[in-house]
Amino acid sequence: MLSAGLVRRERPLLASKPPLLQTTLTTDHLLPGTIAPTDVDWYRFLLSQSVVGEVNFWRPSASREFRAPRFSPFLFKLKAPHNAICGFGLFVRYSTLPYWLAWEAFGPSNGCSNQQQMFERIEAIRRRMKFRGTAPVDHIGCIILVSVSLFPQSDWIRQPSDWPPRNLTPMRYDLTRGEGERVWRACFERVPADMICDAESRETTTIGARYGAPRTVIPRLGQGAFRVDVTEAYGRACAMTDEHSLPVLDAAHIRPYASEGPHATNNGLLLRADIHRLFDTGYITVGPDLVIYVSARLKEDYSNGKTYYPLHGRALRTPRAKIDHPSTDFLRWHNERFR
Repeated sequence: MLSAGLVRRERPLLASKPPLLQTTLTTDHLLPGTIAPTDVDWYRFLLSQSVVGEVNFWRPSASREFRAPRFSPFLFKLKAPHNAICGFGLFVRYSTLPYWLAWEAFGPSNGCSNQQQMFERIEAIRRRMKFRGTAPVDHIGCIILVSVSLFPQSDWIRQPSDWPPRNLTPMRYDLTRGEGERVWRACFERVPADMICDAESRETTTIGARYGAPRTVIPRLGQGAFRVDVTEAYGRACAMTDEHSLPVLDAAHIRPYASEGPHATNNGLLLRADIHRLFDTGYITVGPDLVIYVSARLKEDYSNGKTYYPLHGRALRTPRAKIDHPSTDFLRWHNERFR
């Protein structure tokens, strides 16, 4: 059994903020998508929320990894007796997280009103499935989705005719042919207008079906997906101190969201909480050369700072993937304002 939830954005997306990625819904090549069984109570909970953004579609066990292409479609299929597609999102990543971190990152988006309720639901599902997991037992599997669209009951789509009657696990479908094309075509027709932009006016990445005029979905990361993406990109360790204790690590924006900085991995650093505070207030920065700089103002303002000055001149520890390295443009922005 899978569960999921909805995140409310703390602030609306600004019209001037550039999209992180545009995804066209028209192509002539194979499109892998996932159709996953979904509980009707989870669906109703999400539908009752006023903002649909990112979703943590969690599993009570972290024993089986989920894999799919980044930003590929992930369709929600209600189980019997409904047997219908009730919405979809775009896959960002799979991550194994302690349930408390999943709650901190996504809150009620986990399908529960509070952390205790989430814990109780995990335990109840595990009892029914006679869970025999290994340590760490507080971890769950998190399938993180963005650009989620949920359909009212009047817009439900009949599930694939070839769906195995007793199947309760996600299935991969080619969304350019057969029953996969039929359900994705219907989802495509239900994409809200505010998720669409002009495909001809922006560079795009194709993921869609082979019909209709080009239309583009903008899959922006939200705060929760940003936090998990940055945490995983930096190997769950502080980029400046190598601290590995998850409860004290924060995903810091280089250029703040409130100042037009996107929820993008290359606009993030994983930092110990105290260093995050110093970074946000300008006492610590990182140059475009990926070198750490500690401001002399720390000593001038507080007659202290000896704990942090050994970081000055040290090379930042960067993610393994080049695409996740801090953007020099965002680093310059931070330098110009604080260094």
